[in-house]
This record gives sequence, structure tokens and C-alpha cells, in this order.
Amino acid sequence: LALGSQATFVARTLDRETKHLQEMIRRAFHHVGTSFLEVYQNCLIFNNGTFAHLTDKDTKADTVLWLEHGQPLLFGKNKNKGIHMDGNIPTVIELGESWSVDDVLVHDETDWNIAAILSHFTYKSDFPDPIGVLYAKEVSVYEHMLEDQIQEAIKRRGRGDIEALLNEGDTWVVT
Repeated sequence: LALGSQATFVARTLDRETKHLQEMIRRAFHHVGTSFLEVYQNCLIFNNGTFAHLTDKDTKADTVLWLEHGQPLLFGKNKNKGIHMDGNIPTVIELGESWSVDDVLVHDETDWNIAAILSHFTYKSDFPDPIGVLYAKEVSVYEHMLEDQIQEAIKRRGRGDIEALLNEGDTWVVT
């Protein structure tokens, strides 16, 4: 997640999951601020099969972590695995006698720290790939701040008159 605080919407999706792809495109489009959407897309020429482990029916339950805001980070065919934080280190746990869903980290797409942790799962073979919104936060954007500034100036000083402004003070006529 090298985009840092410049990006206010960061998400990932798969080309073969068309409903999810549409939802992520919709969210990115409607987000106020910078949006970054990574699409894992198979290319028959350059990377054929690269994302097969994420799209194959037999493996995707164990290799994809579907991110949902406010929901525990569960995965696996029976949703029997989860992401647990051991201090500040994420670990994969299996729910059962020793662990319950209460031990699983809950996804908060407004938490930059969780997004940073999730972004590193891609490079760890024992973790699932997170798919969905990693980070989304509404922040002020230049256009809105500029409009607010203009409206505040109008409220304080009035609408203004360009002709009066140009003829104000020392003026001269060139003939």
C-alpha cells in the first residue's frame, strides 16, 4: 500500500467475479477523492493462469479473503479460518476448540493500519489474498475546499463588483 495517505479509496477485485468487479468500479467511481482499484486480470498471452488459484472453484475458498466492512476476516470452504492479531502480527487461525469467531479481526475499511497489514498478505503464501475494499475514507478534496472558501468570502465581504474593483484607487487613461 505504497500510495500512502494520498489515496482515499484502495480496493482489489478479480475479473472473473463480475458482480464484485461491478460493485468495486461503482464504489471507486462514486468515491470523493482519489480512487485506486487493482483488478487481477488473466491474460492468455502474458500471464495465463496467474490468478487461477483465486478463481478455481476448488481452491478459491482457501486463497481468497473477501473483505466486508464491519465483518470478521473469515475464509475457507466452511468459513472455518480467520485472521487473528497476535499483538501487531497477523496469524491465520482455525476456528474450533481453541479459537472462536470472537478471536478474529474485524475489517474496518477506514483504518489505515488494517489496510497496510492486509496489503502484505499478497506476498505471504500462507495467507489468503484480500479482495474488496482495503481502505476507504472520505476526506476533503481541493474542489470542495475551494468552493467553501469562496462561499465564506462572499458571506464575509459580499458578492463583489469586478468593474468597481478595476476602477478603484489610482487609475489612468492612456490615449
